[in-house]
Amino acid sequence: MLRMIKTEIWKLKRYRIIWAGVFLMLLSVLLTLFSTTALDGTVWTFPFFAEQVIKNNVTMIFPMCIALIAGYIIAREERDDTLKSIMTVPVSFRRLLCGKLFACALLSLFLGFASAVFTIIACLVMDFPGFSAAAVSQAFVQIILNCLFLYIAVMPIIAAAARIPSGHMAGAIIAFVYGYGGMFAAGDMTLANVYPIMASMGLIQYRSYDEAVHWNVRLCLFSMAAALMVSAVIVASAKNVLPPKRGKMQEKADRKKGW
Repeated sequence: MLRMIKTEIWKLKRYRIIWAGVFLMLLSVLLTLFSTTALDGTVWTFPFFAEQVIKNNVTMIFPMCIALIAGYIIAREERDDTLKSIMTVPVSFRRLLCGKLFACALLSLFLGFASAVFTIIACLVMDFPGFSAAAVSQAFVQIILNCLFLYIAVMPIIAAAARIPSGHMAGAIIAFVYGYGGMFAAGDMTLANVYPIMASMGLIQYRSYDEAVHWNVRLCLFSMAAALMVSAVIVASAKNVLPPKRGKMQEKADRKKGW
């Protein structure tokens, strides 16, 4: 399994869609910068700006981003017609899927790191107050870990979409709706603790200093564990067969003889 994970990591270097993920992380920071222009009396500091980046990652950007990229990486074997060659070696589709999911977990850490770097650069450009070594360290840890937990929350959708031919686009749409639903779950802390997307924020203690925010770490861990178990069941039930191919339509009809 370790060798398979290393192979999948090497494959990531040739996927240009990874840069699309980096751009989406930049887009999250740019959207947060745009919100700073609103004249609503909000005092923007570096810790508050980092919190808003995390919120945009959770509710709008990252679930859709990681579902699209991970689904594309998995579907690439089918599109490039290499899956049938892989099936000839003693590697089951389940192990192949596990290797790709582990590689995508590392990819989520990389995208979280990129998001943290963009956040730091934006704050340096805007010269927000509250910039310190402790605040920077906290922002890096929270943003990176949050992206990893978000990936775990979305993993059941990725694993289910992998069993459908070219299902990564549908998985990305479902993941976007899934992430956007976190905005409604945030209104009730009990629901927020069990909703996997919002539970990712609880595990990093997002705005835990606020008296109105009450995270239950046990419920958040249970939510993450449930997402992992569902993903494991989906992967374990995957059959070691090639996905069906769409039949090609006949381009030209046979020309009839005579007039």
